[in-house]
Amino acid sequence: MEINADETSSRGDQDLEKILVTGGQRLDGEVRVSGSKNSALALMAASLCAEGVTTLENVPNIGDIHVMIEMMSKMGCATRWSGEHRLEVEVDTSNLDLKSHSAELVELVQKMRASFTILGPLLARLGEAQVALPGGCAIGTRSVDFHIKGLQAMGAEVYVEHGFVIAKTEKLKGAHIFLDFPSVGATNHLLSTAVLAEGKTIIENAAQEPEISDLARFLSSMGAKIKGAGTHRIEVEGVKRLKPVRHAVIPDRIEAATYAIAGAMTGGNVLVKNVVADHLLPVILKLRESGARVEVEGPTLRLVDNARTTPPLSALRVSMEGRARAVNLTAAPHPGFPTDTHPVFAAMLAVAEGTSVITETVYDRRFRYCSELQRMGANTRVSGQTAVIDGVDRLTGAQVSAPDLRGGAALVLAGLIAQGETEITQLQYIDRGYEAFVQKLLNMGANIERFDTAAILARPALSFA
Repeated sequence: MEINADETSSRGDQDLEKILVTGGQRLDGEVRVSGSKNSALALMAASLCAEGVTTLENVPNIGDIHVMIEMMSKMGCATRWSGEHRLEVEVDTSNLDLKSHSAELVELVQKMRASFTILGPLLARLGEAQVALPGGCAIGTRSVDFHIKGLQAMGAEVYVEHGFVIAKTEKLKGAHIFLDFPSVGATNHLLSTAVLAEGKTIIENAAQEPEISDLARFLSSMGAKIKGAGTHRIEVEGVKRLKPVRHAVIPDRIEAATYAIAGAMTGGNVLVKNVVADHLLPVILKLRESGARVEVEGPTLRLVDNARTTPPLSALRVSMEGRARAVNLTAAPHPGFPTDTHPVFAAMLAVAEGTSVITETVYDRRFRYCSELQRMGANTRVSGQTAVIDGVDRLTGAQVSAPDLRGGAALVLAGLIAQGETEITQLQYIDRGYEAFVQKLLNMGANIERFDTAAILARPALSFA
């Protein structure tokens, strides 16, 4: 069950851990970016399309991955972590069991929206499937209607009963599908379903995010026939069966952006390693506009992501002298500025010189972090889908609560530059998407620690003077 961020009583085990940050330390050093959360989840769901053992490399060790592994295990998949630093996940789909789709899966599915995307691959391979309605961070009204309409267009009978979405079909057939919004989740879902449908499927107004291209590369290596992934029009020629493969997950562009922004806002000098520079182009350009120096060390930027070849890896050298300049940005589907990066960028703009305006076009509740930043002294005003941020000279430490995954990361970054100590709770959100977040910041010089409640109670009383 999801818990609202403003609840202050009986939150359960998720409130037993807190992050304490003492601001004022510039970040200096290197950090290696983990595999993409969003890509790894889509690849794990798509692995259900093929019978046998699929191995995914560069999988992040984060909460959402563990939820997906547990859920797939309950469906009869054999899963195993392997490799150095738990970087690989093996998924054996040989013994899928639809009978195991019972109420015990409801809680797992409600923890994470991406889990819903197992529905299409199961349907395509087995002819029937049922999955509980999904959950995840409460950052907006993200309907599954796009997913369901696409499955219905391919010939599936889909209905909702007792909290489950149930789908059946004698045979999926290719269809011409138009998405009213370029949803990443719906594009991933329908792409990984269409590969086993009979005939041609065309997805119009498809999402163009790099994670879509990564999924297309994965499915193509399994034997799928896909054209146009990474563009607004994807064409899929269905095949009868796919084979399991080994595939390396692309780096997490949102994690990379988070550390790049953290380095800039602390006046530091950091090297963010294991990135695809092209995937970060909007963030790089906005950081430069704000006064940061960003250099790409490795392959030069390319404006077009080739969905047929593995993108080259680079590193970003990020530094900043003095105070950031205010900038305006609009969070939009790729190739626009990524919505998942907007909250952490806002943490830097809270102390920028001048007034910044952020417009959000993807999620209607993304600005919930602003009220927590205000507790730290930020001057933010939210109206509808727009936030106006008047930069202040300094933030001060406070007790704040992560409202969601990216909002939680923004509060940690704000703590890095705040005067005094900042205490962040509701860490279950941050744990969903950042591997070793505290340790990576600590390695770059941040004054940051993670405690359980017993350790915190043993410390002296907090002072935010």
